[in-house]
Amino acid sequence: MIRIGIITATRAEYGLLKPLYLELNNKKNVDCKLIVTGTHLSKKYGMTISNIEEDKIDVYKKIKIMDDRLKEDMSNIFSNAILKFDKVFKKDKFDTIVLLGDRYETLAFAIAAIFNNVPICHIHGGEITEGAIDEAIRHSITKMSYLHFTSCEEYRKRVIQLGENPNRVFNVGSLGIENILKIKLLSKNELCKDLGININKYFVVTYHPVTLKKDSQMDDFKNLLSALDNFKDYQIIFTKSNADRSGNEINKMIDEYVRLHDNSKSFYSLGTKRYLSLVKYSSAVIGNSSSGIIEVPALLVPTVNIGDRQKGRVRVKSIIDCKDDRKTITNAINIALKSRTNMELTEIPFYKKNTSKLIANQIVKVFSEKVNLMKKFYDIKV
Repeated sequence: MIRIGIITATRAEYGLLKPLYLELNNKKNVDCKLIVTGTHLSKKYGMTISNIEEDKIDVYKKIKIMDDRLKEDMSNIFSNAILKFDKVFKKDKFDTIVLLGDRYETLAFAIAAIFNNVPICHIHGGEITEGAIDEAIRHSITKMSYLHFTSCEEYRKRVIQLGENPNRVFNVGSLGIENILKIKLLSKNELCKDLGININKYFVVTYHPVTLKKDSQMDDFKNLLSALDNFKDYQIIFTKSNADRSGNEINKMIDEYVRLHDNSKSFYSLGTKRYLSLVKYSSAVIGNSSSGIIEVPALLVPTVNIGDRQKGRVRVKSIIDCKDDRKTITNAINIALKSRTNMELTEIPFYKKNTSKLIANQIVKVFSEKVNLMKKFYDIKV
């Protein structure tokens, strides 16, 4: 029996990991457990464990690493996560754990795992985000991991460049795009009824802190809000910021904007089906989220990507990059409204059939046998 732990700490991450969790649990001789932590258990960030419960997914453990009574402190959350997950890995003998992405909590889970000789399967390595500390965190997790599942070939090559053996690095495509292909999305009428809103023309706005930018973050977000005022014929649907430094301040500004603008509404979390359905019928997705780079183009919706947070990621033609001043954002939105994309899915580098099955099959194949954690650094010719 292969014992696998999947850890989820955020709303977006859970939506991507869910199909993999289900795929692994459908396999013989696999015992896959879901561990829930981070903002899922925070009232301040919407208590998004409710999305998991709504899906009737079994939760193996709930590990609280955030204290809503305290101001966000990434260092405290990080150290708390290491201590608590060290105890989990000492008690629960997992053959491997699955981690996705590049958040600071995920780095803490990885550190706790390697301290306890637990092999890591890492999803979405090799990517570049020059404007965020996620950049350093992602590559650090890569070096701690045993198996790697990247979303496109360019990212696979970069993981190998970091010294990882090509035999353990797999280009499997994006779990997010697999969701788009397999989930039956809501109709527009169903969406309006489900969310309790009446929407016609609208933008979806998701904006997160640019964690490597020392100043003017709040001014940058004010510029976005000011630019949105130029589009009074459109409704504005915000999905709130994550738990990075300054995330709570951005959410307070969203709350104030919604209070003063009847054409706007905000949500902490929509769940995967509602979020993708909302994007599908939108006029554009605006902000600096990775979903605007990876998933949104597959729904044939233009993305206005603001600032440097996603700088370095592979781009497709439906993404309009712009600086974070009011005039430039306004111009980019106008371009997006005139450039509804007719792109084919096969043009998107993150598309592969059956991503979750590809990942699950490889995990089961590798961990059906004993693994040697003493990795050799894979040198390439320079």
